[in-house]
Amino acid sequence: MTDNQFKAMVLREADKKTLATIETLSLDALPQEDTLIKIDFSTLNFKDALAVTGSGKIVKSWPLVPGIDFAGTVVETSNPDLRAGQQVVLTGWSVGEKYWGGFSQYQRVRGEWLVPLPEGLSTRQAMMIGTAGFTGMLCVNALDQAGVTPASGPVLVTGAAGGVGSVAVAILAKLGFTVSALTGNPDKHDYVKRLGASEVIDDPQWSEAPRALETQRWAAAIDTVGSKVLARVLAEMNYGGVVAACGLAGGADLPTTVMPFILRGVKLIGVDSVMLPAKDRVNAWKRIVTDLPMSMLEGITARTVTLDDVCGAAKDMLEGKLRGRVLVDVN
Repeated sequence: MTDNQFKAMVLREADKKTLATIETLSLDALPQEDTLIKIDFSTLNFKDALAVTGSGKIVKSWPLVPGIDFAGTVVETSNPDLRAGQQVVLTGWSVGEKYWGGFSQYQRVRGEWLVPLPEGLSTRQAMMIGTAGFTGMLCVNALDQAGVTPASGPVLVTGAAGGVGSVAVAILAKLGFTVSALTGNPDKHDYVKRLGASEVIDDPQWSEAPRALETQRWAAAIDTVGSKVLARVLAEMNYGGVVAACGLAGGADLPTTVMPFILRGVKLIGVDSVMLPAKDRVNAWKRIVTDLPMSMLEGITARTVTLDDVCGAAKDMLEGKLRGRVLVDVN
């Protein structure tokens, strides 16, 4: 390859099926945006797994380079807030869905989407955290802003062995919360306990629809699953409890009633990381550096894959075979 050529995963649609191939592209093939990035790392998120395998309606524009996040170095830019040689991180903004994303050695994006890499964090560490970990931090922020403290009582994290859940458990434990971790896989119990969970929940009723109100158990919760799991979380909240919801790994439906809200004053807060304003992104990344135990990052990262390995890892993720984060080394 010449200096003008690089490798990228490209998704194309053929006969209503998604085809993922590793291609050699030139810089001229990239979108005409204002900032060129040399990418060091990306990650494989649940949304990426759906896109790469064609299992979900994630891709909005064809052809597409997937990858909803990345970290790397600015090569050239016309954005006045950035400079060549600056290390940056990107999450959200529909990158990897509508706009070309991080499964590439180079990418052009809008400079306004980029956040300067926080001091004390490498590009590799930033993507070991990635969109999932960033979202986990936003969920903790949501509980904090709602007035939840360690003295409020136990906090439940659902999908605790996943990317969002793993980081959320680790942060909450470091902040002094008593954390209960919900995971349906016995092989992952030791993992979430090492992250700081005081107990692991895997009772069979979590796969069943709850009653309108169940026994009160939790002061707060972070839910990554949705559907019947979120319905049970709401039904088991303490009076005045707070739930931060950010995922739908178990489904987009919510088979619940108004009872938790009108009889127990439960608050359900939606957490979005895609269109979050830039100022809030900068603050969240700064807080990650102080509140996430960096010594746990290696343990949270399940594996590191190359571009060639992404499709296989995506299938494993959708089948629930992975725990924690999947780092993509695009080089």
